[in-house]
Amino acid sequence: MPTVRTDDIETHYVKQGDGPPVVFVHGMLMSTSMWKHQLDALEDSFTTIAYDVRGHGRTGGSGRSSYSIELFAADLAALFDALDIDRAVVCGLSMGGAIAQAFAAAHPERVAGLVLADTFPAGPLPLTGRLAMANVRFLARLDRLVDYRTLNRWQLRVGNWLLPGVAGDAETVQRLVEDAPHISHDEFVKIADATAGFQHEPVDLSVVTAPTLVMHGEHLPMANEETTARLLDQLRNADPVAHVVPDSGHASNIDNPDFFTAQLREFLTERAYPEAVLS
Repeated sequence: MPTVRTDDIETHYVKQGDGPPVVFVHGMLMSTSMWKHQLDALEDSFTTIAYDVRGHGRTGGSGRSSYSIELFAADLAALFDALDIDRAVVCGLSMGGAIAQAFAAAHPERVAGLVLADTFPAGPLPLTGRLAMANVRFLARLDRLVDYRTLNRWQLRVGNWLLPGVAGDAETVQRLVEDAPHISHDEFVKIADATAGFQHEPVDLSVVTAPTLVMHGEHLPMANEETTARLLDQLRNADPVAHVVPDSGHASNIDNPDFFTAQLREFLTERAYPEAVLS
């Protein structure tokens, strides 16, 4: 599988199709595989690229003592450089959405469009968000005592019990468990702390002027409406639009891939890369 050197790590990536580039950033404890439907569906008109974030999948960990979303965004910039990408649409989900925000704020000139799915802005979180982040950090530390896949299955099923549909249907839950890469305890802790720490990072989204699409699953808690409203406000200079993905939870691109991909294709062809469609 192809890799490129990005700072102090070898980053694994997949690249398909031909056309304007779209770079996909996966969620915490996931890998490039979560974007398979979108990579395959859009390669007819676009160059679709996904990569394993530091600490995940075939990229694996590093010797750094701690991680941050800012570091993950710097890795993404290094990936752009390594693949000779000047500008691209960046699409991130959950933790990947946080990375996409940090990247766009630091490098607005390299963003042809921004797609944020099932994610959260920097800054104070609502109660449900704070509880979710505390739970992630707790699970990461519990991982030393309990098998990682067992923990992942447990948190997904408990999530569905507390908030029906938030983790998707039974098929989606099973896929999330099976597709999740093996992650060592130390990497799990660093990744969890980085994700939870995003709320304390200074991210100025007012510099982003590229067209922006925000999506979230129908079954996410009501607090997500507040989160989405905050994102839209912070991205007001990007003329953002928002869509609720029906019949989906926190992995809306997997729960309802046809709807998600249709909205993404419309965004790419009508707002991010209209000149490519006309040419």
